[in-house]
Amino acid sequence: MAISVIGYAAASATSELAPYRFERRDPRGDDVVIEILYCGVCHSDLHIARNDWGGALYPVVPGHEIVGRVTALGKDVTRFKIGDAVGVGCLVDSCRDCEDCEHGQEQYCENKVFTYNSIDPKDGSLTQGGYSKTIVVSDRFVLKVPKGIDLKGAAPLLCAGITTYSPLRHWLADENDKVAIIGLGGLGHMGLKLAKAFGAEVTLFTRSPGKEEDAKRLGADHVVLSTDEKQMAAVKGKFDLIIDTVPYDHDLNPYIPALSVNGTLVLVGYLGPLGTPLNTAPLVLQRKAVGGSLIGGLPETQEMLDFCAEHGITADVEVIAMADINKAYERLLKSDVKYRFVIDMATLKA
Repeated sequence: MAISVIGYAAASATSELAPYRFERRDPRGDDVVIEILYCGVCHSDLHIARNDWGGALYPVVPGHEIVGRVTALGKDVTRFKIGDAVGVGCLVDSCRDCEDCEHGQEQYCENKVFTYNSIDPKDGSLTQGGYSKTIVVSDRFVLKVPKGIDLKGAAPLLCAGITTYSPLRHWLADENDKVAIIGLGGLGHMGLKLAKAFGAEVTLFTRSPGKEEDAKRLGADHVVLSTDEKQMAAVKGKFDLIIDTVPYDHDLNPYIPALSVNGTLVLVGYLGPLGTPLNTAPLVLQRKAVGGSLIGGLPETQEMLDFCAEHGITADVEVIAMADINKAYERLLKSDVKYRFVIDMATLKA
């Protein structure tokens, strides 16, 4: 029997999010039914709601930073029990059979199913996200939230956390490395915290003066104003890894000289063409690289949650009521949040 759910949805690219009642599927044998307690607000939510990237499927219920408690289990589920604190990130399914899926890298599966704005290949339904009271997800795509971790602060780990953890893990950041983070927003503040926990010497690149105190509280050892030529010249050849969290088109060329020989700049925030051509000369002459990274697979995301619990890491959040989501979107466009909005689903009334 399908589950009737209340949520908030965008009906078009120009409409505000508003209450929307829809149905979750009748739970399958491998499904977990989750009462959503908190859902983080990601830039991607806004982009999809307003069709900034094209391809939005309306009505769309955004939200892929989901934390809640298990309320029911399919007959085949053994990993969870009623009452468990659990999380759901950006994916709710994949083909499960390709090489990427077999290696726990479901984020690179060509047939992955996003938490919202995707078509479920099993029944043709439109997936809907976490701005809602309940979600039904295959147990393979449900994560265990470690005991003792703050649930509000844990919600953004399911996207902002894993998005910055994965490149640190892949490029083997440790106490021998110098790591820089470009941008101090939802992703950037997690990058600082995680890079510091990995043991690296951590620097923030920012275009905005006055962020030193907050950046250092979050884990930065140094802050470099990227619009200051002298400060940029002073870090030439310094960084083994630079993680770029900026969510809009920007010039990468000023940051390439800051890479060491064999260093890599990793894009995690911006999807799309660059307006300024990339100068390849320093890449070739000093074996530098520009790469990208997309969230993480399910095993790595669980590893990240456990790592964060071990190191006392959660996101810095501002908790909002569901009815304030449209105001939050406008503030998000102005970078007026430190550093992630999280919706308290107790404020969403049926």
